[in-house]
Amino acid sequence: MNLLKDLPDDLSKEVFDDILSHKQVRIERIVSTGQTTPEGDWYDQEDHEWVLILQGAGELTYEDGSVIHLEVGDHTNIPAHTKHRVSWTAPDQKTIWLAVFYS
Repeated sequence: MNLLKDLPDDLSKEVFDDILSHKQVRIERIVSTGQTTPEGDWYDQEDHEWVLILQGAGELTYEDGSVIHLEVGDHTNIPAHTKHRVSWTAPDQKTIWLAVFYS
């Protein structure tokens, strides 16, 4: 599988594809086209999450109000139970995230 190819045709919603799933790690490809986490909703995950932008751009907003803008090649680590949301993704292109969840 090529992470930048074989993209879904219907991108009216974000698309989540598991690449690998194991007891202590899960790798996921996420494809966004302007989608965001609904206002008032926060991710509060049991696992740590490391994310990398392979294509496009996006922003993460944390519960404390801090914002991180990510472009191609940018990555960040989100510790478990750090409340965050996707506050912006590029509306005019496909944003491809690689997310690694680990305990």
